[in-house]
Amino acid sequence: MGKIHETIGPRLERFLLDQPVFFVGTAPLDSRGHVNVSPKGMGGTFAVLGERRVAYLDYTGSGTETIAHLRENGRIVLMFCAFEGPPNIVRLHGRGRAVPPGTPEFDELRPHFPKERTLGQRSIVVVEVQRIADSCGFSVPLMDLREDRDLLDRHHERNGPEYFDDYWLERNATSIDGLPGVPPPR
Repeated sequence: MGKIHETIGPRLERFLLDQPVFFVGTAPLDSRGHVNVSPKGMGGTFAVLGERRVAYLDYTGSGTETIAHLRENGRIVLMFCAFEGPPNIVRLHGRGRAVPPGTPEFDELRPHFPKERTLGQRSIVVVEVQRIADSCGFSVPLMDLREDRDLLDRHHERNGPEYFDDYWLERNATSIDGLPGVPPPR
């Protein structure tokens, strides 16, 4: 049976930090717009910042839907599934925002993430969690993790810092629905 939690306590925090992948869901206000669900992985990119506050380190990718939706309306849900051990699904519903690199807040938050690579960092997505719920996860398959993929790291390492400014302007400036995405580089 599902349960609503008042806070992210130690047991729930351990569960969240132990999952090698989680999913981020956002949507625009326009009902004709596209709902977006993005898988997130890479060890060291998720952090629990408080009893009702989490964040993840966002690296440059092919789309900007999450950032665009957060800029428009802030609605977000993070979903974590147990692919090993006891079945469990945890959803963190809340209000999110993207904190860009080069800001004092980004510099303050960045030490919370063990992932060392800085090249390609696009933002830190901070979520003020309003609802914490878990459910059974009885139908989630059991799977074995072999390893994190390093393809994004290697791709980013082949490019210099100027590559990202151009990429953000060309491919991350607007969402597929035309909403403002990654702000222009400073």
